[in-house]
Amino acid sequence: MVELSLFFNSLLVLAVWYLWRSLRSAIIKCRVNLPGPPRAAWFAGNLKQFHDSNHGMEFLEQLASYGSAVKIHGICGDEQIHISDPRALHHILVKDQDIFEKSNMFIKINRLLFGYGLLATLGAHHKRQRKMLNPVFSAKHMRSLTPLVFNITKELCDALAKKASGADATVNMLDWMSRVSLELVGQAGMGYSFEVFDEQAQNEYAYCVRELVPTIFTLQTYLQFLPLLMKLGPPAFRRFLVQLVPSRRIQILKEITDTIDRTSTRILNSKKRALEQGDEALLKQVGEGKDIISVLLRANRQASETDTLPETELLAHMSTLIFAAHDTTSSALSRILHVLCLRPEAQQKLRDEVTLAMASQDELLYDDIMALPYLDAVCRETLRLYPPIPFLPRTANRDTVVPLMTPVKGPDGEMINEIPIAANQGVIVGIVAINKNRDVWGPDADEWRPERWIEPLPSSVYDAHVPGVYSHTLTFLAGGRACIGFKISELEMKIVIALLLERFRFSLPDDEEIIWRLGTIQTPSTRGRAGEMPFLPLKVSMV
Repeated sequence: MVELSLFFNSLLVLAVWYLWRSLRSAIIKCRVNLPGPPRAAWFAGNLKQFHDSNHGMEFLEQLASYGSAVKIHGICGDEQIHISDPRALHHILVKDQDIFEKSNMFIKINRLLFGYGLLATLGAHHKRQRKMLNPVFSAKHMRSLTPLVFNITKELCDALAKKASGADATVNMLDWMSRVSLELVGQAGMGYSFEVFDEQAQNEYAYCVRELVPTIFTLQTYLQFLPLLMKLGPPAFRRFLVQLVPSRRIQILKEITDTIDRTSTRILNSKKRALEQGDEALLKQVGEGKDIISVLLRANRQASETDTLPETELLAHMSTLIFAAHDTTSSALSRILHVLCLRPEAQQKLRDEVTLAMASQDELLYDDIMALPYLDAVCRETLRLYPPIPFLPRTANRDTVVPLMTPVKGPDGEMINEIPIAANQGVIVGIVAINKNRDVWGPDADEWRPERWIEPLPSSVYDAHVPGVYSHTLTFLAGGRACIGFKISELEMKIVIALLLERFRFSLPDDEEIIWRLGTIQTPSTRGRAGEMPFLPLKVSMV
């Protein structure tokens, strides 16, 4: 018995030593004396401030006051760099994108959750996947999906009309934006209906998808150690270890990912059978064979052997598509509605534009909806000022140097014009910081002013050369890892907002203050609902 106890104690000491050795090798110090906030805690540094759901956005605002390159304290003395300088971000996201990859933790998490999809591959593997996927996210394909998006949004409006039958009924609009976003990605992305507008329906897949992001966020602290744990034997052994973990949240995450994988496999098999049976079978399916996965399956059959995606990757793309498109779109839609409630005159101006455009037709064509100037301006300005994802991590895979457009003043008074970055150092892409950079957008950068997109933009916007794929912002990122689905997201947002404003009037609740919390994605709530699910109560009435 004593010998057995000694063996396990020795094993524990060895495991602790290996963990500490791995941590020591992962700790990287800045090679230049950058400004930044003081370390808040010895072990976690500033990471808890970064991931504080209630005050995280305030911390990000504080970072901007230090300049466009800021030192952040990570775990056990590790130092990362938060960057919002346009020139530096061009190097990180475009010119030297092969040097600055997704963080090891991000890649490992996504491989565990979804498999080898776009969010979990690197280098040539990622480029090969993107080459196959690019055509299904083109503007040409968006035109074919436009009637489907209109039909789904009309279902939303009909369901919402029942809720708003009374005078100024209060409705949780985040819930309905989540429902319509999920149905849009389900039908347009996978040719699958989540049955979200039937409140009596019990769709296990829909429940798991909606719970995925909140569950992941509750485990952020533990996920820092995931790359180390991934070294513990083969996948079957790691899965066995996960089953032994006495954590309810980890077991819930396991059940969620298992359900998503199982249902995605069933949907993919159904699509393959329909494709083998011909066009008539495809027309009988949800989406009539126009959904992204059906189009991808057809393209995959015609691709060369080197470009063909294996079935495991097709499954991974399905899960990735839902994860990447659902919560970000519902967050953006909710934010637009909230902003329009804060500015009733802008809401009415947009309603007038939409009503006039749709006066002579039941639904608009793709080019018509995309050309509405004020709708476009409202979407652009909201996505600039309130990106659903405020920052993203990157990791340098070798030593390099990035130049700055605007020099940063170090704590010792030295002006810093470029930043030497060490191999394995973490870099945080400051999305919301660059989107609100006053050197780029001028003194009113913090103001919501959609008219800026109708007026000529200031020359500073063009001179900055912000590398984003959308409207001189980084809301949808840039380079080879820019959001591949930003065109369909933009289409969905414009149609949903247009049809909602045509039929409904939205206003703030009388007795609750709406706030926004930081998570993996920004979500709304009301003051005093700490620890509860995201919530957006708005008064809704018929126009």
